[in-house]
Amino acid sequence: MKKSVLKIFAMLLILFVPLTSCEDEPLGLADLSVERESVFASPGQSVTNTIRIAAPAGAQTLNILRNGVPMPPVNLNGGTEINHPFTYTLSNQLAAGTVINFTFTVIDLQNRPSEIKNFRVTVITKPIIEITGNITGNVTWTANNIYRLNGFVRVMENARLTIEPGTLIIGDRQSKGTLVVQMGGQIFANGTRQNPIVMTSENAPGFREPGDWGGLVICGRAPNNITAATGMPVELEGGYGAFHGGTIANDNSGVLRFVRIEYAGIPINPNEEINSLTLGSVGSGTIIENVMVSFALDDAFEWFGGTVNARFLIAYRNVDDDFDVDMGWTGNVQYAISIRAAALADQSGANAFEVDNNGTGSAAEPFTSGVFSNVTVIGPKKNRDLPISLQYMNAAHLRRNSRISIYNSVFTAFPNGLFIDDDRPGSGQAALDGHLQIRNLFLAGVSHWGGNGYGSAGTNFSGAPANGLQHPTAPRGTATRHHANFPGGATAFNTWFATTAFNNRMFDNWELLGINQNIFDLGRPTLLPAAQSPLLNAARWDNTPRAGTFFERATFVGAFGSTDWTEGWAEWNPHLVVYF
Repeated sequence: MKKSVLKIFAMLLILFVPLTSCEDEPLGLADLSVERESVFASPGQSVTNTIRIAAPAGAQTLNILRNGVPMPPVNLNGGTEINHPFTYTLSNQLAAGTVINFTFTVIDLQNRPSEIKNFRVTVITKPIIEITGNITGNVTWTANNIYRLNGFVRVMENARLTIEPGTLIIGDRQSKGTLVVQMGGQIFANGTRQNPIVMTSENAPGFREPGDWGGLVICGRAPNNITAATGMPVELEGGYGAFHGGTIANDNSGVLRFVRIEYAGIPINPNEEINSLTLGSVGSGTIIENVMVSFALDDAFEWFGGTVNARFLIAYRNVDDDFDVDMGWTGNVQYAISIRAAALADQSGANAFEVDNNGTGSAAEPFTSGVFSNVTVIGPKKNRDLPISLQYMNAAHLRRNSRISIYNSVFTAFPNGLFIDDDRPGSGQAALDGHLQIRNLFLAGVSHWGGNGYGSAGTNFSGAPANGLQHPTAPRGTATRHHANFPGGATAFNTWFATTAFNNRMFDNWELLGINQNIFDLGRPTLLPAAQSPLLNAARWDNTPRAGTFFERATFVGAFGSTDWTEGWAEWNPHLVVYF
C-alpha cells in the first residue's frame, strides 16, 4: 500500500515539475576589463584602449555598450576570451583640461550587463612623444613635449641623451616602460631648482601607485667585485640586458641634477622589480645631485658596485629599501634623507640602509666600502600607539662582509636602529678592525616605548609606564643589534659601539632631537631642526678618517642645518600634482 502511494507521488512530480537540461541553464556573466583607466592626449591625437572580455562558454557573440550606446557586436569565433580594440580621435578644438569619459558594458546572451568599466581621456596641450627601442647618436628631449617610455628604451653605447630642464617623462605601465643607459652611453638630465626634470606615472592624480612604470637604470664601466673576479660584465637582476662593470674608475655616464623619479619599480619577474634609480658600476666621472625618489615599489637608490658620488638625495615613502648598496661600491654620499610611511613596507623586510659586499658575502674585492655622511633616517613609528607594517626592520642593516662607513647621521623611529648582521666574522670583524666605521651616529627612538625607545606595532600599549621603563611584553625592536656570531659577542659589540672616540649617542625619542613632528606626516615636512636641537653644531670630522675631500665639513648631524636644500624642486604631494 505504501509503495503504491509513493509511485503515484513520483508520477505527479514528473508531470508538474519542469525538467531542465544543460542547454537550458543560464550562462555565466561575461567579465570585462579595460587595459587603461586613464590616459592623456593632445587635440587631434588618436588614443587606443583595449577592452578585454572573458565570455561564458557557449557564447557566440556579445554586445558592447559604450556610454550606453551599442558598439558593433563582438564575434568570439568559438573562443571564450577576446581583446577588442577601441580607438577614439580627439577633436582639434578641445581645450586643455577637458575630460572625456567613457563607460563600457558587455551584454551577454541573457541580456545581462557586466560590471561597468570606466576610461577617461584628459586633454593636454603638450604633445606626447612615444619612445620605443634604442637611442643612438645625440638626442635631445625638450620641455615642450612629454615623452612616454614604451618597454625598455635604451641609450646605447656612444649615444648621448640630453634632457632639458622642466621636461616631463612618463612610463607606460603595460609595457613596463623603463629608461636604460647602457655601458658607454650617457644621459645628461640637467634640471634646475626652478625647473626640475620629472619622471613619473602616466596616470592621473588619484590613480598613481608604486610600480606604475620601470625606472631609470644607468650602467657604467667602473669596477665591481663580480666583474673583478670574472673579468666579465655582470647583468643586473631581472635579466633585461643591462650589463655593467669594467676597470674605468672615473667612467662618465653623464649628469643627473634636480631630477624627481616617482611611482617607479614595476615587477619584471616574480620577486624581481626594477629599482627607481639603479646604478650599475657607475663611475666617479658621473654627477648625481638633487635627486628625489618617491613612492617606489622596490628600492629607491641602489648601487651595484661602481665609484659614483652623490649629494642631496631624498627617499620619500618608498616600499622597500632606500639606500641599497652591493657589489663593491666605493663612492661617497653626503646629505640624504629617508622618510617612511607607516603602512608602506615590502614583504621581504624594509630597511633604510641595506648593505652587502655581494650576494654571497664573499671577500671579493673591491669591498663595499663607500662612505655616507649627514644622513637623516625618519622611520614610520611617530608614536608608540601608531600601528606600522610588521615588515619594517632596521634603519641600517649591514651584513654579508660589507665595510661601509656612516658618519654624522641620525636614525629614528624604526623598529631597530643599527643591525650588524653576519653569520661569519665578516662585517662584525670589519667593525672591530676599523674597516666598517660608525661614527657620530645619533640613535633616537619613540617616546615611552620600552627601555630604549624602540619597538613595533605588535607590542603597542597605552598608559603607564610613562617613565620609559621596559614594557612588560618586551618590544621587538632595539637601538642596536648584532648577529650571534659577532666576534666577542655582546660585550665586544657594545664596547665597540660605545667607544668614546666614536661619539655615537642614544636618545629616548626623536622629540629630544628637535625634529618637527610633521616630518612623519604626508605632505611638505619641516626639515630644519629646532633652534636648540642637539643635532646642530654636533658634527665631528676628526674621527672620520675615510671622509675624503668630497665631503664638505658640515657642522650639523643629519641632512639639515639652517638651509633647506629641498626648497623649490622637491615635491611632497606627487599624488595631487596635475602634470599635464
